[in-house]
Amino acid sequence: SADFDENGSFSTTLDSQDDSKAVAIIKSVGELSVPEKYKSTHQIRPIYAFPVSQDKEERCRHVLSYVLKGLKAVDGSIKKESDLPAADPNTPIPLKYEDGSKAVEKGIALLLDRGWPSLTPSRRMIPGSWQHRMKLQLFFKASKAYYVLSDAATNLLKYGRALRYIKLALQCHDAYCSVSSTLHSRVLLFHSQCLSLCGDIQLMLAQNASNRAAYLEEYSYQTKEDQEVLHSLHRESSCQAFNMASDLATDPEYQLFVSSKCYEAAYELLTSGVVKEHGPEQLAQVLKRLGNIRNEIGVFYMNQAAAMQTEKEVKTSVSIAEQEIWKKSFSCFEKGMKDFEAIEDSTNTSLLLCNTGRLMRICAQAHCATSADLSRGEFSPEESLYYNKAIDYYLRAMRSLATRGNHPAVWDSVNWELSTTYFTLATLLQDYAPLSRKAQEQIEREVTEAMLKSLKYCDLQTESARQPLYQYRAATIHHRLASMYHSCFRNQVGDEHLRKQHRSLAELHYSKAVLLFLSLKDAPCELLRTLLERVAFAEFTMAGQSSSGAKLKTLTGALDILTDTRHAFLLIHKELLEDHTEVQTQTEIEPTAFAKELPFLMKLIGVFEPSFSFLLLQLVKLMTAMKRKPSNKDEELLKTYKNVYSKILRAEKTAPLLSRIELFLDLLQQLIPKTGSGDLGASS
Repeated sequence: SADFDENGSFSTTLDSQDDSKAVAIIKSVGELSVPEKYKSTHQIRPIYAFPVSQDKEERCRHVLSYVLKGLKAVDGSIKKESDLPAADPNTPIPLKYEDGSKAVEKGIALLLDRGWPSLTPSRRMIPGSWQHRMKLQLFFKASKAYYVLSDAATNLLKYGRALRYIKLALQCHDAYCSVSSTLHSRVLLFHSQCLSLCGDIQLMLAQNASNRAAYLEEYSYQTKEDQEVLHSLHRESSCQAFNMASDLATDPEYQLFVSSKCYEAAYELLTSGVVKEHGPEQLAQVLKRLGNIRNEIGVFYMNQAAAMQTEKEVKTSVSIAEQEIWKKSFSCFEKGMKDFEAIEDSTNTSLLLCNTGRLMRICAQAHCATSADLSRGEFSPEESLYYNKAIDYYLRAMRSLATRGNHPAVWDSVNWELSTTYFTLATLLQDYAPLSRKAQEQIEREVTEAMLKSLKYCDLQTESARQPLYQYRAATIHHRLASMYHSCFRNQVGDEHLRKQHRSLAELHYSKAVLLFLSLKDAPCELLRTLLERVAFAEFTMAGQSSSGAKLKTLTGALDILTDTRHAFLLIHKELLEDHTEVQTQTEIEPTAFAKELPFLMKLIGVFEPSFSFLLLQLVKLMTAMKRKPSNKDEELLKTYKNVYSKILRAEKTAPLLSRIELFLDLLQQLIPKTGSGDLGASS
């Protein structure tokens, strides 16, 4: 199953009921420095559970009590150790395997700090004797019972208990190895399952570090029966071989490392000659787990890299430590991709590609230089390089999925990341233009290209939690492009064809931005700013016109646009009223969300008032100076303009904000039936 929140990194998880559909949890774009965002929430389920009835714990306990009786009987029948020459505890006894022993050796050696375990096998039993055969069977049965208990504890999220039981299962296996001269494929196959479950448990412990105290308590508890079984095991072996795999560590990074080593050891066993033909299903499961743990470790290092970035006060250069962490993270993602590709799991492959894209964005952010006063320099070639690498990984993730139908949630998430990266790239290029190394025209072309690509991935149709975010982004893109063409139009001299082009592009993008901001209902300040810029654009156009007819048409069009600000002021009025009520009911006054926008709003009002009075004054002047006799409609209009103009001039600048906005709404309302009608023409 897949799950996502609206912000973006991915965490692969498996689900035993339907492993063919198992995919990652999708996380998201913001808050890279918050590690909690990337914690997997689904449990990873063990590969196979043995068929047992409902009361599996009780059944297992019965099995273990019989095993214990059997072990005691066998031990009692063996002559006392003193009757035999003592074994030299310092001499390691090599294990004999039927076949593929090197792979098995390598598999278990992966779990040790130093090579092969120094086992001290029993020299008290004659190979092939009934005691020997009985002990082998009893150790194997005990191992299976502890495995089932561990599996049951895992399903109950009792990871401390689960680790204690899997430790006992591995200790039984260790004792079995000491007694057995050969290891049959069924034993190795089962052993790989134990290692795989141990890997699952260590991963869950790493992801639930906040419950460590409870897990430690579960792990430390031991029944008298378990102690007696262990005592019997110790007669044959030191049972130390799997300590690293089954100890309860306190460091999540180390637990993730141990988990990966368990899966690697299971993989080595399953690909060895003895087991190869017997475990194809199990091998696919272990590869899925390997891909998952490598993603988890990659995300762990990626979060570290993001945290290092937020801790840096002044960013001058990228530290060696940062680069090392990027390499570790990147290497894990690459290995994980290979694991998922090996089992043709395109969904999880695309999630790892997406995480690699995220890592590239962190690298890009790290290359942004800021000075002591926190101002940043020009957009650098390194930033551009890493943002483009991120885009490549996201595009590969999309190709891996092929179509949205294959996994809509993952597809939508990759789509969002792509749109976001193009948007970030375009915004930085526009706001911190690298004018020292590129021509203005080239920068404008690159900004336009990146903005339009971001727009291409803005999914405005699909109803989802991201839809309003996409609408807001699309509106912002149109507004930014309009502002850019507006600026080009102002600064372009000489080339009339180019000026016309810039003018029509500015008009086109302003109108699209206004429509999108209008549909949003929660971005009144952005709507107001876009409308005011559009009015300023019309005013600038009018300055270049000579005939009074053309000027009148442009001015009326500009007033039409300004009249649309009533939509923004109505929303602002509503927000202010709600804030006012909230403040009255609160005992402790905290700034509301809208209160934070007030400084920006005050700036906009500072532009709105003079712009409003300027347009009205110009209209009054032009209409009064008209040669032809005005119609009744024109006279009515002129009267309204004069009336509104005098009111806006007399408006009290120090009045409360709410009453100032009520006045604007009242004045704009007076213009509605009049503007855009009669002989004056609509906005161009």
